[in-house]
Amino acid sequence: MEQYEPDRLSPAQVAAVHRSLRSGRARTALTRRSLLRGSAGGALAVGGFGTLSACGIPAASKSGGGISSEDHSAKEKQINFSNWTEYIDMSDDEKHRPSLEAFSKRTGIQVKYTEDINDNVEFFGKLKPQLAAGQDTGRDILVLTDWLAARLIRYGWVQKLDPSNLPHAYTNLAGQFRNPDWDPGRAYSYPWQGIATVIAYNTKATGGKEITSVSQLLDDPKLKGRVGLLSEMRDTIGMTLLDLGKDPRDFTADDFDAATARLQKAVDKNQVRRFTGNDYIADLSKGDLAACLAWAGDVVQLQADNPDVKFAIPDAGYISSTDNMLVPNKARHKTNAEKLMDYYYEPAVGAELAAWINYVTPLDSSVVKPELAKIDKDVANDPLIVPDKTMAARAHSFRSLTAKEETAFEEKFAQLTGG
Repeated sequence: MEQYEPDRLSPAQVAAVHRSLRSGRARTALTRRSLLRGSAGGALAVGGFGTLSACGIPAASKSGGGISSEDHSAKEKQINFSNWTEYIDMSDDEKHRPSLEAFSKRTGIQVKYTEDINDNVEFFGKLKPQLAAGQDTGRDILVLTDWLAARLIRYGWVQKLDPSNLPHAYTNLAGQFRNPDWDPGRAYSYPWQGIATVIAYNTKATGGKEITSVSQLLDDPKLKGRVGLLSEMRDTIGMTLLDLGKDPRDFTADDFDAATARLQKAVDKNQVRRFTGNDYIADLSKGDLAACLAWAGDVVQLQADNPDVKFAIPDAGYISSTDNMLVPNKARHKTNAEKLMDYYYEPAVGAELAAWINYVTPLDSSVVKPELAKIDKDVANDPLIVPDKTMAARAHSFRSLTAKEETAFEEKFAQLTGG
């Protein structure tokens, strides 16, 4: 288990955080990618890790695994669950959360559900003193994006899960999410929802032309000045690496430089209009952007309002990531938390969640698709929500980075984007 050492914050990493925070939030969780995917290394330094030693907080333990405590689940029928805003099913009057209420009715376990995560960095800043000191955070489940989940696991700040409490999760988890390099076999985490980075385009703006590759985005003269790329390094660099025939799960510094040079060439010839957070949504809908890199959840919503918006999964593949449920150290209700995590992997429950929020469901299509079809056949047949075999086979994750790589890569990406 890696011991915590404060990361130094480079100017490029500060810029990456500011890019993330400037993008803002729309009303729904479906348009919050720019905040959720905030820059990993710099974000952590700004939001928490870099300030730990200054506060006199001890480093995390070097011992393997997280720090457990007496589990009060049997006597205290409750769970404290922290999640993102509007990231769970709601009743029409927005006064009830049907799936949570059904869980409580079945198990007798009451869930205190708090929508107190607005940004990975900001939220971590609230928890860093307790986590670093090995204290109870007052929460039993956290939902964090993969890069931050990876850090917490490496520093020993979350607990190893008990497989015997997670039979549905183990059985029904889709293959593409089973073995991230930062948590092989999902020993410490299970996905809440998946995130897919795809190509989106407006057929009215492209004159009916399909845009199906990053090469088209970067080279097609008919798209000049009307292309959008994402301000999140992992998405834009990852998609470019794939287009170059490189694997984002196993690339070198030279590969990163080649991807950056490829993008710089497009920037220099004014092919790229701008690098965006989720604010590409309005521009794509209006046609100011003819085509762009986009997050699948946004595309689903855009298509509901604008039939001219289409998407493509490049033959080279796409970047896939996750938001993940974890049990922090010293949580009082670990077993109860695991039961709730497992509950959302029951096909009917997972389908209800997917139908409401429209992200990529982490459940295998064979079990969740029939249940989704009972709710909404269009949702069940949407590969941006339930990846078919072809789409699942094209999914690629962006590998974990060392602290040194994080700093170097963010600096180079900042120079490219002008951040």
